[in-house]
Amino acid sequence: MGRGKVVIRRIDNSSSRQVTFSKRRSGLMKKAKELAILCDAQVGLIIFSSTGKLHEYASTSMKSIMTRYENIEDKNMEHFNYQDKNRWQREAVIMKRHFENLQDYSSSFNGEELSRLKVKDLQQLEQQLQTSLSQIRDKKQIFMDEIQQRSQKKLCLEEENKKLHEKILTNDISKKCTSNVKECIDGESPRAPFTLQLW
Repeated sequence: MGRGKVVIRRIDNSSSRQVTFSKRRSGLMKKAKELAILCDAQVGLIIFSSTGKLHEYASTSMKSIMTRYENIEDKNMEHFNYQDKNRWQREAVIMKRHFENLQDYSSSFNGEELSRLKVKDLQQLEQQLQTSLSQIRDKKQIFMDEIQQRSQKKLCLEEENKKLHEKILTNDISKKCTSNVKECIDGESPRAPFTLQLW
């Protein structure tokens, strides 16, 4: 039978959290050592516990590993700065042009700055507005139909509620009458005359 799946979330109990940290840290250190030995890799591992205590492992020297890492980061930044600068500038120009086109498009839809548009553009804009208006009217009609259906349903429910209420009242009155008749037949009615005879 296998172990159950562990939910990965913060452990609330501080003692359990510390035990889990110690076990997991040992396992992680062991895996780092195995990786360094098996694959001849330079491995550097830095862990800070929740109390701020430092735990580290380095297959060679932590200082040499950190220096190597910093050099690679610097090279990556230089590579990004020189190679990708032109690409990002081109992207910015394209995005700016696209934004300006969208602004013009929005202005046209609002009926502003129509004088610069050609007849063909005006016809296309008119067709788009008519299509949008038709869709809006269709949607409005759907909403109106839904409102009407809900109103009718509300009226039906109110009518049904009224009938049920009347039925309950009728049943209560019927039960009272039946109870009074039964009391009269059994001679246990509190209103029946009661006389005493002396001998």
